[in-house]
Amino acid sequence: MRPRRTVAVVAALAAVTVFVAGCGRDSGGELGSEDTPATQGSTVAAGDFGDLKDVCGSGSPTGAPAQGVTASEISVGVFSDVGFTKNSEFDDAAKVFTSWCNAAGGINGRKIAYNLRDSKIFEVRQRMIESCRDDFAIVGGGSALDAGGVEERLKCLLPDIPAQTSQPENIGSDLQIDAIGAGHSYIRYAGYFNWLLKEAYPASASSVGIIAGDSPVTKVIGDQTVEAVQKAGGTVTYNDLYPAAGVSDWTPYAQALKSKNVKGLVFQGDFRSLAKLEQVLSSIDYKLDWIDANSNAYGSAFVELAGASISDQNNLADLSGVAPLEVADEVPAIQKVLDLYRQYAPKAEVTFPALRAFSSWLLFAQSAKECGDDLTRKCLYDTAREQTAWTAGGLQASVDITKADAPLKCFNVVQAGADGWKPADFGADTGVFRCDAPSVKYTGSYGTPLTLASVGKSLSDLK
Repeated sequence: MRPRRTVAVVAALAAVTVFVAGCGRDSGGELGSEDTPATQGSTVAAGDFGDLKDVCGSGSPTGAPAQGVTASEISVGVFSDVGFTKNSEFDDAAKVFTSWCNAAGGINGRKIAYNLRDSKIFEVRQRMIESCRDDFAIVGGGSALDAGGVEERLKCLLPDIPAQTSQPENIGSDLQIDAIGAGHSYIRYAGYFNWLLKEAYPASASSVGIIAGDSPVTKVIGDQTVEAVQKAGGTVTYNDLYPAAGVSDWTPYAQALKSKNVKGLVFQGDFRSLAKLEQVLSSIDYKLDWIDANSNAYGSAFVELAGASISDQNNLADLSGVAPLEVADEVPAIQKVLDLYRQYAPKAEVTFPALRAFSSWLLFAQSAKECGDDLTRKCLYDTAREQTAWTAGGLQASVDITKADAPLKCFNVVQAGADGWKPADFGADTGVFRCDAPSVKYTGSYGTPLTLASVGKSLSDLK
C-alpha cells in the first residue's frame, strides 16, 4: 500500500503546483528584508484600497445575525494545503489583509477573525465540516483536491469566495463567487492563445506541443488545453504526460519536441520541472518560438532555476487580467499590496495567488460592509453578485460578477528574461490589460460543478 500512497501524494502535489504559483519563491527581492521601511501606520490603517473607498472602518454593530457573526467579530475560513506543501501564501494574505482591515476598524466595527483550514491535500472534507460548524463564509484560499469539500459546503449553505479552484466539481459550483470572473464553461485563455497563434507567433500555429503532469487535475487541464489551442487555430503535434513523481532525465522529451519540430509549447506542471526541461533544450540547441510557462512559473525562482536557458527560450505566462507586481509604479493597488506586506508580513512573499486572494478578500469586505449591521450569508452572497465592474480597487481588469458563468474579456501577458519577469508587448488597450478576448466555450466533457439541487437545496434556503 505504501507505493500507491506515495504516488497519490506526489500526484496531488503536482496538481497543487499548477494552481499555486511558485511554492517558496522570492517575489522580487524587496519583501524578504526586515530592513525595508514600512509604510507609515496612518496610511496603512486607512480603510481605502486603490479606488475602493472605506472598505474597512469603524462602526457600532449589534446582534449576531448569522453563524460566525457577533456584535464584535466575523469568523471566516481560509482553506490551504500548507500542512503538506509548506506554502503559506494564503495564510500570509489572510494575515496581511485582516491585520490592515482590523486596524482600520474592521467591517463596520466588526473585526475579522480567520480560521486557517489546513486540508493537507487529503483532508478537504474534514476541514469543510469544521468550517460548516464555525465559519460565516470561506474566503481567499484554495486546496488542490477541492472537490472533496463541495458537497458538505453546499449542504451547510456556506458561501465561498476562493483565491483558486482546481477540480471540475468545485469550479463554478453554487454559492461560489470567482473574484476574477472566470466562467467554468468558457476557455479562460482564449484571448491569450489567439494572440500567441494569430498575432505574435503565427508560424508556430502549425506545430504546438503540450506537456502536462500525470495527475487527476493536470490531465484535465491538458485535455482542455488541446481544445483551446485548436479553437485558436493551432495544430497540436505533440501531446505527452510526465510522471508526477518527477523526471530524472528530460532529454527524451526535449528530443521529441525537436524531432516533431514543435514551435510552441504549453507546459502544465511544476516550474522546477520546466526549468530542467529548458536546460536540456538549450543543451541540444533547440529553441522554440514560445513556451507557455503558465502563472505557476511567475516568480524569480523559475528564472534562477532556468539559469542560462532563460535567455535561450521565450517564456510567457497569462495572468488572466490580474496586474503583475512589476507595474506597481503604474497601478496604485499593486503598490498598496506591497506596502501592506512590508507592514504586516515583511518576511512573506507576494505571489500571484496572493494577489488573487486579495481580490477575494476585498470582494468579501466590500460586500459585507454594504450589508451593514444585518450581515447574513444571503446578504453577503447577493451583494457580491451585484458587482457589474469589479476591479478589486484596481488590482485586476474589470469583470461582471452578476454572471455566474461568463468568459474573461481581458488578459495580460508577462515574459521572462535574465532580469526577471516583465510585461510582454501583447497589445494592451485598457491600462495594463487587453480586453478584446473572444468568448469561446468548451465543447469537450471535463466534468461539471456541483449545484445546490444535487444536495437537495436551493437558493431560497440561504438565509
